[in-house]
Amino acid sequence: MISFQLFTDYSFFTITLLAILAFIAGFIDSVVGGGGLIQLPALLVNLPNNPLPALFGTNKIAALSGTSVAAYQYSKRIKYNFKLLFIISFFSFIASNLGAKALNLINANTLKPVILVILILIAFYTFIRKDLGTIQTKTLSFKKQIIYGSILGAVVGFYDGFFGPGTGSFFVLGFVVILGFEFIAASAYSKIINCVTNVSALIVFIRNGNYLLELAILMAVCNVAGSIIGSRLALKRGNSFIRIIFLIIVTVMILKYGYDIFYGQD
Repeated sequence: MISFQLFTDYSFFTITLLAILAFIAGFIDSVVGGGGLIQLPALLVNLPNNPLPALFGTNKIAALSGTSVAAYQYSKRIKYNFKLLFIISFFSFIASNLGAKALNLINANTLKPVILVILILIAFYTFIRKDLGTIQTKTLSFKKQIIYGSILGAVVGFYDGFFGPGTGSFFVLGFVVILGFEFIAASAYSKIINCVTNVSALIVFIRNGNYLLELAILMAVCNVAGSIIGSRLALKRGNSFIRIIFLIIVTVMILKYGYDIFYGQD
């Protein structure tokens, strides 16, 4: 339960701003992923004196809440291959846990130039492929789906535990480009697996006490509200709508990482 202690620790403006941004993050994340691009920077900017792992843990609690609700919304419309889902989730879980542990060992800023290049390539490829994600473009054997999906889960899972912003978008793109899924199915699968990676990372954060509980609860409630609206809209509007939002989010990611690299501080 949220107590008035929250308002003594932080200003009313800060709390309100974080709540609003958590709602927006939940909305965007439920559609195509990338909510962490809004929610995590909001915490970093507004709470600069708090330890970095505590902010990451707080972000994970809120993100997991919203992603779980979005996953449930999609599950009512999408038929999952649970064996494939379990295998990819398993590798994602292990990798995310390792990524969270590596957070204290490696400077995340060293990865930003590589991520920027990847994002530019992703945006270009998605833009020129007008039909990307609007229909299922590949029919892979189940064995290949397992192999490619496991690699995707391990790579993106590690990134999620280690850094996080844009994880859902990376999963969505991986399912579309590598496994040939349409956008709605890709979003549905990514939500389930993103829940798994968030839980894995949270095990590390919670064990070490790296979270701000009352603030996390407030942001989780707002994130869930945004997630409900976003997932319903995505299911109603379909693949073309998700593709447009995906391009917008990837563009925002490019601008953010570009700014961090060329103008941000280490």
